[in-house]
Amino acid sequence: MNMSIRQIHPVFVGEVSGVDITRPLSPDEVAAIEAGMDRDAVLVFRDQRITDEQQMAFSRNFGALEDARGGNITKPEDKRLQVGMNDVSNLGRDSRPLDRDSRVRLFNLGNMLWHSDSSFRAVPAKYSLLSARVVNPVGGNTEFADMRAAYDSLDAPTKAQIEDLVCEHSLMYSRGSLGMLDYSEEERAMFRPVRQRLVRTHPVTGRKSLYLSSHAGGIVGLPMAEARILLRELNEHATQPKFVYVHTWRPWDLVMWDNRQMMHRVRRYDESQPRDMRRTTVAGDTPTAAQVQTG
Repeated sequence: MNMSIRQIHPVFVGEVSGVDITRPLSPDEVAAIEAGMDRDAVLVFRDQRITDEQQMAFSRNFGALEDARGGNITKPEDKRLQVGMNDVSNLGRDSRPLDRDSRVRLFNLGNMLWHSDSSFRAVPAKYSLLSARVVNPVGGNTEFADMRAAYDSLDAPTKAQIEDLVCEHSLMYSRGSLGMLDYSEEERAMFRPVRQRLVRTHPVTGRKSLYLSSHAGGIVGLPMAEARILLRELNEHATQPKFVYVHTWRPWDLVMWDNRQMMHRVRRYDESQPRDMRRTTVAGDTPTAAQVQTG
């Protein structure tokens, strides 16, 4: 096996070389990538001219693909990509940039907020894998924040305070912060808040991390104002430059990250130009907190 992983940030992120992820991988290669994810939490694969089918096949090495339903407001008849692929581009079904006043475009602007993919699901995602098919000429970098390093650097009283806290996550919280407050009854049911622990423990390494996201809008048992102040403080702490890696995309980069240990966001870009980014998501296998049904 010729594969190697070189750390490219002081606290996380590995660049992988010596592997072609468009072909079937050996068990040793899969194990090495999983070990790299446990250690570095973000892996960068350069020059991977991958098809949607190959991207899905590569992703399935690490678990079942997540069902994308319930994660956006795009109607099935308007979707551009096949089942199994998440479209995080700025393109409509006609492969042209979405109109400025498109509700789908406005909803997708939420990807520019710090978040963890699918934290709004009762069983949140494990890995995300994002392939750059067309890179926008202006802006569009993706930033990743290491929630493990952020947790490690908290003082002892704060760690004790947050250890057993449970947050409520919903797409209506993240989009509401951008002024999107109008939802159909079907969307409100689909985006019903779910509960997630504020501190997670990695199942392999045992390392603790913060579990933050723009989808987190409340903390169980705390007044809303107090909860949001605490969440804002933790987010400011966790996204300090020393914890953040900025990925400048090249065509055919594929970046893979562990949503259990990372937050990320895309930066603004020239939306008059196409940006074709295609994501597969490996499903998680367990909830982080007990769910309570509300009316």
